[in-house]
Amino acid sequence: MRLLVIGAGMMGSAAAYDMAWSSGVEAVTLADADGKLAKREAARINKMLGSKKVKAVELDASKYGKAQKLMKGHTGVLSAVPYFFNVGLAEAAIAAKCHFADLGGNNTVVRKTYALAKKAANRGVGLAPDCGLSPGMASILAGELMRRVAPTGEKVEALKLYVGGLPADPKPPFYYQLVFSVNGLINEFVEPAKVLKGGKMVEIEPLTEPEEFRIAGFAPLTAFHTSGGTSTMPETYQGQVGECFEKTLRYPPHYTMIRSLYDLGAFSSEKRKFGKVELSPREMTARLFVEKFSGDEPDVCIMRVEAHRAGRVSSFTMVDHYDPATQMTAMMRTTAWPASIVLQMMVDGRSTARGGVYQERDVPGREFLREIERRGVRIAFGEE
Repeated sequence: MRLLVIGAGMMGSAAAYDMAWSSGVEAVTLADADGKLAKREAARINKMLGSKKVKAVELDASKYGKAQKLMKGHTGVLSAVPYFFNVGLAEAAIAAKCHFADLGGNNTVVRKTYALAKKAANRGVGLAPDCGLSPGMASILAGELMRRVAPTGEKVEALKLYVGGLPADPKPPFYYQLVFSVNGLINEFVEPAKVLKGGKMVEIEPLTEPEEFRIAGFAPLTAFHTSGGTSTMPETYQGQVGECFEKTLRYPPHYTMIRSLYDLGAFSSEKRKFGKVELSPREMTARLFVEKFSGDEPDVCIMRVEAHRAGRVSSFTMVDHYDPATQMTAMMRTTAWPASIVLQMMVDGRSTARGGVYQERDVPGREFLREIERRGVRIAFGEE
């Protein structure tokens, strides 16, 4: 298979690495508006793997016609650029008959992508928005748990997802390090969270219902609702699951700070006039987050997915760390690699769905687990 990655940043380069590492992939094109960045990352990946699979191309993701032409030479494409490009790139992929996956980041954009499902199916194309860690890998594992605990559609009391990307050595005053797109991060704090309560789908305010979360090896964390993490699971499991949610994990002082910023209005997109300049609080906050939260210290990703049925809890648990050998963060490993795996499964036929691909339903969980563990990401299954 020949695969294309659009976006040569942290996630795009990590996905290209995984694709080039995979024996079933013949060639990878890494495209970015910054041609020098694409060339540098392609050369770095080729050197690490001792191959020449990855080539660089300069491409402005907003030029959908050019993107479509580039896609025609590939069997699958991953969008690793900001979410506002994804619908246009998905339409280009359909026209090019190229399977499409993206890293999500915005509920409205995901819905617009799924609205293209019929058109994609008619062209034999799969569309898999919202790949990555959560939604993405967490959704796949939730689906696998549901198949194990409720194989014939039995009622399940709760499906609970807890996910967080954290600094391995948290330092005051922020206790956080930026490990993915700042736009995607702030979206999680401003849009409503879609959950199931009493078996019915409802939207609730983000940054609400904080609870203490404990896992061995870590101080107590705070878990709270954020937008987007459940993706399509509430629709998929409405009527079968009583409670379904995804909560973000943070060190407690960081949650307190973010909640205060939210209450202050620091995430508002409403333009304000400062002298002769118009700027929204969100724009300023985003710039400050990049300035204050960026860093290159080792990180850790924590995920626990639980299915509660008949007094028993079945779960998948993962704790993944920064890898000094490849210089890849845990967030890169657990976001970009799952997206790469899903796209490869769509191309090679292990995931047979065409049109809209719903990860909790359409990605084979056991095969996904084998693939992610082959890459050194350990996921433990437990029952209690």
